[in-house]
This record gives sequence, structure tokens and C-alpha cells, in this order.
Amino acid sequence: MGKALRDGYRQKIFLMTKVDGRTKQAAAKQIDESLRRLQTDHVDLLQFHEVIRMEDPDCFFAPGGALEAFLDAKKAGKLRFIGFTGHKDPAIHLRMLDVAREKNFHFDAVLFPSNIMDWNFRSFVHQVMPVALKEGIAVQTMKPMGGKFILESKVATPEECLQYALSQPTSVVIHGMDKMEYLEQSLDVVKNFKPMTHEQISALGAKARQAAMSGKYESFKTTAHFDSTAKNPAWLG
Repeated sequence: MGKALRDGYRQKIFLMTKVDGRTKQAAAKQIDESLRRLQTDHVDLLQFHEVIRMEDPDCFFAPGGALEAFLDAKKAGKLRFIGFTGHKDPAIHLRMLDVAREKNFHFDAVLFPSNIMDWNFRSFVHQVMPVALKEGIAVQTMKPMGGKFILESKVATPEECLQYALSQPTSVVIHGMDKMEYLEQSLDVVKNFKPMTHEQISALGAKARQAAMSGKYESFKTTAHFDSTAKNPAWLG
């Protein structure tokens, strides 16, 4: 990415990255490492990554916690906005927002999964999105196809998965594409996009309900498969 941002491209984009460090020291080190790799002097949005444990909000706001590194970096001009991410449970996201409120801190952005299975099961869209929108926090969503697992359910097509995610009140849908054909397919959906009606969304959600309730197709919620910080605890600091 750092190489791609040369020759003036950095000024044309909104750049975001994430750090895992739970302590001030670990987070500060990761911020500086990211800036070096990205070959820039600042990012537009820095996010506290993988809020997937009930204690993660306490780590972020604790004395000597990651927030202190974030605020120091912001004061130094290394970042513009602060957010957090997670994929495990809407209750954890809501606790992060509750603790922030108690500390008189306002997050600029939040990132969570949004897909047709989430409509029915431990739903970020139903539980977290309304709170974020009410508090003026920019919403980003991810995993519209659940890392391809949702497609294995045969409940919806890739196009329907993207149309569903894009029809939610989000600022951006983050969709991983590792093949050119996937990029072209996604661009076709965007170019011809028309928001789904509430009735269409509800019908698709109802179609997915039986498959969704097992949690099988959202393994990032029900297993440690997507938990990078669980597999690499040293990243936490």
C-alpha cells in the first residue's frame, strides 16, 4: 500500500489502518510501524482492532491504555479520527460505546459485520447500528459474504449479499476481493445498485433465518477462526 500511495495518490484517498495493542506502549509502537509501512506521516482514521472480549473496552480506556497512545498520536498530527472494530458479539460493541459514554469520549467511527445471517443472529445491524447512528458515529460494515461461508449456505447469491449490505445505512461496505473476477462482479453490482426495500430485505432475512440461527455461517461470531489476536496474543502488548 505504501508503494501504491506514492506519486500524489495519498492526497486523493481516505486512509485507514488498525492496531491491536492494548497498552499505550504497544499501540504507540504499532502506530509508528504502520506509518512507516504506509510511507505517510498520518492516517485519516485509526481504529482499535478486534474488540472481541468484554474486557477490551477496559483495556482501551485504562490508565496506560491504548487510548492514551491514540490521543498522543492525534495531537502529533499522525491521525485525524478514532474508531474501533470487532466481529464477535454486538453486546461487546455496545459495552465499548457505554464505557466511552461514561468516560466522555466520542468515537468517530465503528466497524462491524453486516450480512443476511446477521439480520437474524446476534445482530449488529439491529443492536449496534441504531446506537451508532443516533450518536453520530460513522458506520462501516464488513463481511457481506462472511468470508465466503455465507455463499456455502446457498441461501443467497453474491449479488444479493452485496445488495443487502449496501442497502443498510452505512458509510462504506468493506468487502475483501482476492480475484479480479470478484472485483469486476462487485463493480457491476455497485454500478447498477438500487437500494433494496424494507420488504425485500425482510424477505431475504426470512429466507436466511433457519441457516442463520446455527451460527455456522458466521463463524467469526461463534468460533476463534477469525480471531487474529487470539492466535497472536503478543500483538496485544
